[in-house]
Amino acid sequence: MGSSSITLQSLADHIGAKLALLEPQQADAGISNVATLMAANAGSVSFFSNRLYRKALQETRASAVIISSQDAAFCPVSRLVVDNPYVAYAHAARLLNIPEPLQAGVHPSAWVSPEAWLHPSVEVGPNAVVEAGVKLLANVRIGPGCVIEKGCEIGEDSYLHANVTICTDSQIGKKVIIHAGAVIGADGFGLARDHTGWVKVPQLGIVRVGNEVEIGANTTIDRGALGDTVLHDQVKLDNLVHIAHNVQIGEQTAIAAQSGIAGSTKIGARCLFGGKTGVVGHIEITDDVHVTGGSNILRAIVEPGVYSSGTPLEKNQSWRKNYLRFQQLDKMAKQLKKLQAFLETRKRD
Repeated sequence: MGSSSITLQSLADHIGAKLALLEPQQADAGISNVATLMAANAGSVSFFSNRLYRKALQETRASAVIISSQDAAFCPVSRLVVDNPYVAYAHAARLLNIPEPLQAGVHPSAWVSPEAWLHPSVEVGPNAVVEAGVKLLANVRIGPGCVIEKGCEIGEDSYLHANVTICTDSQIGKKVIIHAGAVIGADGFGLARDHTGWVKVPQLGIVRVGNEVEIGANTTIDRGALGDTVLHDQVKLDNLVHIAHNVQIGEQTAIAAQSGIAGSTKIGARCLFGGKTGVVGHIEITDDVHVTGGSNILRAIVEPGVYSSGTPLEKNQSWRKNYLRFQQLDKMAKQLKKLQAFLETRKRD
């Protein structure tokens, strides 16, 4: 990425911040980069959104800090006061870090089928393959080693990093980012079994990805078995996430790394799944569900809220004792039931 420079006043205007200066002339100070509180220096803007870092805030050498009004009094440098510092920081970082410009054209080592259609602004990197019937719309960037199989369509301003594979007939929306090594539209895990062994079930659906979706490195999204696998607008998937066939994910849902969603599960909008979340197949999860990391979702969730499962970390000796007690819970429950029945009998007598 390239970088740009902007005055502190212009930055405040861009992110919608109220500028609180130590000295009036600082409004014209140049800001050229974003940095952590500890790494920042003159020309840097940082942000503060977690009070665990108050010591770092008090020692920062940044030219300015993006901060909330509740914490502004603790800041020793000029402040960009906003309601949501992290979101404002994201806008500042996007402004100051400019993506490398698109280099329209097809690299000599790439292969593009004569039956594919590419907008003149498209960039196709080294060793990429674009098969027949593919449609690449304006400002699409195809990184080195990508494979776009027949019949796929990729919408405007989408960016495929190196070695991404988009399998047959997949539909990718506008402003989609797919990171290195991701595979979109491979066969789902469709198998039937009889007395002779396994029989492969043809996977006849496709993958449909909405607009402004981001898919992490080495993430896999399987094509549908009969219907389609669908990611709606602004879905965000971390690295190493697996989405099985016929899954549907609602808009603005985010799923962290090493999570797996089994087939035909439907996830609502604005859900947040922490890392290493597992979800069984053929269930529905409503909108606005937050699942903490390491959870296993074994049934439908019909009410919004925060959900957790799993065993939190503790010292091994304590964990072993508690595990033994866990194994005895059924026996203890039966004993308690007998004791309650005995006491009820005594009361009647």
